[in-house]
Amino acid sequence: MTAVYRGMDQAALDAGYNNSLAVANSAKLMAGYGVLSEQMRLSPGARTGLRYGPAPRNLIDYLPAASPGPLLVFIHGGYWQARAKEDFTFLAKGPLALGLHVALVGYTLAPDASLATIVDEVRSSIRWLHSNAAQWGADTNRIVVSGWSAGGHLTAMCMDEPGVIAGLALSGVYDLEPVRLSYLNAKLKLEASDVKQVSPALLPPSARPLTVAYGTAELPQLQRQSREFFAMRERAGAPGALLPLEGLDHFTVLEDFASPQGALALAARQLGSLSPYAG
Repeated sequence: MTAVYRGMDQAALDAGYNNSLAVANSAKLMAGYGVLSEQMRLSPGARTGLRYGPAPRNLIDYLPAASPGPLLVFIHGGYWQARAKEDFTFLAKGPLALGLHVALVGYTLAPDASLATIVDEVRSSIRWLHSNAAQWGADTNRIVVSGWSAGGHLTAMCMDEPGVIAGLALSGVYDLEPVRLSYLNAKLKLEASDVKQVSPALLPPSARPLTVAYGTAELPQLQRQSREFFAMRERAGAPGALLPLEGLDHFTVLEDFASPQGALALAARQLGSLSPYAG
């Protein structure tokens, strides 16, 4: 056995980051979420396909809350190379019920864009919302940026954009060295020199509060990534919380977000109540 990363050979490393393989019914779950998401996009006042940039996927879907309030920006996952914002509209149900406006952002997928370009696109989407979302009732000085899986990584990379007061990163990957060494890099094409530039765990932490959440039934590598990233921020004195979601896997954590009683939706509401960032 040839060790590739932390004592794991290639097969073990690849399996350690293969969430779809680890959750046997993941395809069925995602199909169900897609049906619910299609229904949510028909909600009164929903605005879909708002363009923030020139690329085909530079679009935002916006769902307004019943009254003015904070804005939750959600970034979809798919290891930066799959899925779309339309797959995740269903999870807006929880935050909307708690008074948060919700915007779901799209971005160009690898290999059509580098990871650095993807980060820049998501940052641009947040800046666009900061400039434009007040017209639909959002308090654009109280933006909570959030995302799942690859979106958790992008959340951590976009914490310092205008109007962002806090972040809620779910099931993310924060040190991309094992990603570079795994099957995932066939499309990402990360070089060793890229890893530090796009790894939140290897960059100075944002001073804005960040809640790092993960399911306790997720792959051990995903759980480790969240715990170690939170510990790095804690050592640096960066504010935030670690939120383990008992018994939930990489996909069922999304259902917690969709529930107004879920720990993730409640965490989003709490973060959205923070004062605008003055730094």
